[in-house]
Amino acid sequence: MTPPGHKGRGAVSRPPGRYAARQVEPEPPEPFDEPAPAPETTLRPLAARGILSRNDSPDVPFERSINPYQGCEHGCIYCYARPSHSYYDLSPGLDFETQIFYKPNAVELLLAEWSRPGYECKPITIGANTDPYQPAERRLGLTRRLLEAFVAHGHPVCLVSKGSLMRRDLDLLSALAARNLCSVAISVPTADNRLKRILEPRVPAAEARFRLIAELAGRGVPTGLLMAPIIPAVNDAEIERIVAAAAAAGAQHASYVLLRLPHELKQIFTEWLEAHLPERAAHVMSLVRAASGGRDYDNRFGVRQTGRGPYADMIGARFRAACKRHGIRHGRAALVLDTGQFRPPGGRQLALSLD
Repeated sequence: MTPPGHKGRGAVSRPPGRYAARQVEPEPPEPFDEPAPAPETTLRPLAARGILSRNDSPDVPFERSINPYQGCEHGCIYCYARPSHSYYDLSPGLDFETQIFYKPNAVELLLAEWSRPGYECKPITIGANTDPYQPAERRLGLTRRLLEAFVAHGHPVCLVSKGSLMRRDLDLLSALAARNLCSVAISVPTADNRLKRILEPRVPAAEARFRLIAELAGRGVPTGLLMAPIIPAVNDAEIERIVAAAAAAGAQHASYVLLRLPHELKQIFTEWLEAHLPERAAHVMSLVRAASGGRDYDNRFGVRQTGRGPYADMIGARFRAACKRHGIRHGRAALVLDTGQFRPPGGRQLALSLD
């Protein structure tokens, strides 16, 4: 029996992570049991030893990223970062969205990284895994403090978010953009508010995110749409509508990612389907497998983001056509940000390279 879930939460259960020493199967609820209370959010400091993650995947448009938070209260059921909570011996289900780790020393670690003699300035993406503008940011302000460091030292930065709290930092983002030091991607997978409430329960409505795109564009911040993920038979009918709305708001480019189901995410997502969309659950998973070579997930580079086969090809063709129709660039071809303005902490001079 699939648990009913909790209002305001994405996952409907707390399955153990893949590294758990003991795998405990919860007892199914009795028909007349009182529903379990909704889990509260707990913020936990994480004494990180490093802040930069490096990426060598050819299908991800950045080499370096920062995640000031681990876990995300937005509760998006599809989040491919959920399995990372297994490393903390926590569930990628409800624990991922209720046990939130934050890195209080994020700025200090970043400045230390920039101070290294051999540091080479390249754009850094904030929010590659978990959202830097999730609810905890309103209280903790880690993302804003990081942006202040990027402004102070002239370092280029890219942001990915679906949180309208980004509006608070328009002063910093516009200052960076005026120096060709920043770009932003706003994620909008659905414009259907009823679907949003169960798919990404603590995320602002799509209308608020389209307004944010307009405000960013109006302040000269290069901004694009990320429709991620496209879920077969769930939100794939919205491609044209979302691209049109983003283009009207001022987005310069748009890209998409097909649903990914690594590790524990398959169980978490299929439980969600059975709880919220039982009448189409089998059809959804059939299309997912059709785009993954018969498997639930194909994790190979070049395939994992867009899938393969006739259904995946159709999604790609529709998305490209929508972008062309509305006059915006398709894809996340990186804006060339300026790395020449970077000034390391402490006044260290950059080494000159001799040809």
